[in-house]
Amino acid sequence: MTLAGRYVAGVAAVAVAGLGLMVVFPADSRPRIAWGLIAGVLLQAPLGWWTLRAIGTESFLTVWLLGILVRLAVVAIAAFAVIPALGDEAAAMLVTMVGVLLALLLVEGVVAMRQHSREDER
Repeated sequence: MTLAGRYVAGVAAVAVAGLGLMVVFPADSRPRIAWGLIAGVLLQAPLGWWTLRAIGTESFLTVWLLGILVRLAVVAIAAFAVIPALGDEAAAMLVTMVGVLLALLLVEGVVAMRQHSREDER
């Protein structure tokens, strides 16, 4: 499987797992959880792909650092702007978004390690 295929499979697995977990929570919190899932996937998927594509290049550290800063900025904006504006209603969205970001960072690391080990075999 290609780098892109492994990454897309990992992103899809996290998205499906998130959708599956939504069933466990009360119906009234599901829309906020869905927003967190959508925001996390839309934020992390392109940043993760950008980072994976930069592995082995001179710009890797810059790409990685910018990606981390963007993630932190979005979480900070959500925590300090959205939650005060919407109150406790937004907490489920923020927790879900952070969970998705962490899960997809793990996917990014696993995909990068698998790619590196495949290149070592050659």
